[in-house]
Amino acid sequence: MKRFLDLADLEREEVLALLELARRLETRPEPQALAGKILGLLFLNPSLRTLASFQAGMARLGGSSFVITPGQGTWQFETRRGAVMSGAAAEHVREGIPVLASYCDALGLRAFADGKDLAADLAETGFNAMASLVDKPLINLESATSHPCQALADWKTLDELEVPRSGRFVLSWVNHPRALPLAVPASAVHMAALRGMEVIVLRPEGFALPPPIMDKARRAAAQSGGSVRETADRNEALAGAHVVYAKEWGATSCYGDAAADGRLRSELKHWCVRNDWFAQTAADCRLMHCLPVRRNVAVADEVLDSPRSVVQREAYNRLTVQMAVLHRMLKSI
Repeated sequence: MKRFLDLADLEREEVLALLELARRLETRPEPQALAGKILGLLFLNPSLRTLASFQAGMARLGGSSFVITPGQGTWQFETRRGAVMSGAAAEHVREGIPVLASYCDALGLRAFADGKDLAADLAETGFNAMASLVDKPLINLESATSHPCQALADWKTLDELEVPRSGRFVLSWVNHPRALPLAVPASAVHMAALRGMEVIVLRPEGFALPPPIMDKARRAAAQSGGSVRETADRNEALAGAHVVYAKEWGATSCYGDAAADGRLRSELKHWCVRNDWFAQTAADCRLMHCLPVRRNVAVADEVLDSPRSVVQREAYNRLTVQMAVLHRMLKSI
């Protein structure tokens, strides 16, 4: 495996094999598997779990890592093609990324959506331009529309909790003070569809997931016997749900227009997950969220601090599945 950029790039059997490897490495560690190997991590956007879990995972496999956050101890990076670099940025990614790749055996890259041009973000224009500069194994640490490491950890969490493969998975939009990217909701809906679940995207009007994201999820569902649909009817969506996956994202009806987005979400403060959301769900319905989460804005304390919340387990599984990715990617080179 030379690149891990999108779960959709893998066959279902390949995903299942990675999950099995993650489980094996948990029970039968290989502390020298990647001895002498170096992982470079380039974060153009903030991180907590992704940064720490990749460093910890590499160390547990006997390797080492370095982290670059441009502008924090290094030169600021310019990403625009054709930019006149007369501002703060002293380093262009066209020089910086190949240099970093030359220092390591694999590179991880985090580059969020610009949030201005929906078509460009759906096409992963910015991320792909930077990925083309890397001649080493490459891991997507979150791009405009893909967060494959989070999706893989979520799948492992569902398996550990014995959530039925055909169970109802509700990806619900929740409130946030500002528009957030589409990477996690896109990856979550695809993951659950590929697992074979009944996937329902619950969102208010104006926040429908773009057709390319839904179409990709439906193709995954067709492989696995699952289904995918959208609704704004909360009661109907939650009835019998096995999982409520809470996630924030920006209004797609006015993508890139912060003022219009703000007007829409100003009327949606009741889209905060509370105990009453679970009145009609399955008795053991779980609350998932990728973190970080705005308490009492997106999800209330009463839910996050309850036994139904598995957000900490999801976060731990980032470490285990990423160890499997690193092992598969670097063990044989």
